[in-house]
Amino acid sequence: MTFSLPIAPEANALLDRSPLALLIGMTLDQQDKLEKAFSSPYVLAQRLGHEPTAREIADFDTEELIRLFATPPALHRFPKAMATRTQEVCRQLVERYDGDTARLWTEASDGADLFKRVAALPGFGKQKSQIFVALLGKRYGVRPAGWREAAGAYGAEGSHMSVADIVDEASLGKVRDYKKSVKAAAKSVG
Repeated sequence: MTFSLPIAPEANALLDRSPLALLIGMTLDQQDKLEKAFSSPYVLAQRLGHEPTAREIADFDTEELIRLFATPPALHRFPKAMATRTQEVCRQLVERYDGDTARLWTEASDGADLFKRVAALPGFGKQKSQIFVALLGKRYGVRPAGWREAAGAYGAEGSHMSVADIVDEASLGKVRDYKKSVKAAAKSVG
């Protein structure tokens, strides 16, 4: 599987080859458009002049990282908070997985363990963790036993609920429609 988000082909290609870029994109996928979140790892690599490692970001001067995130066009609506969050995620990757992002999922014993590992990352609550497990399973073939169950409804075959389900413009539209319906339902309750 390959990423086919409506972003620059180079950004999709980076998401395909770099586990860290994928995880940074998922980290940034909140309170901003998903196209922005998943293209920002590519923009960050351009600004650095190379693809960063988790260890490099973990050890980066925090104020300088914030500056890189805030430089127009900013990598996120909230560049300071998300630069800090990205650095926290990378520090945890260094501490727990020796900076090898893929070990987050390659060493998971089953879907429940994969979910637990993802949910331990800073900023990854239940929903975001389920979406990432679904993304790994649906787009990257990371399918330990029980991964669909661990992903909840996001892991369902044929669903159109998250970035895990986007393969073209039509599926992007279905995901956007789903998200709009969820927001509308929340407003009618609140």
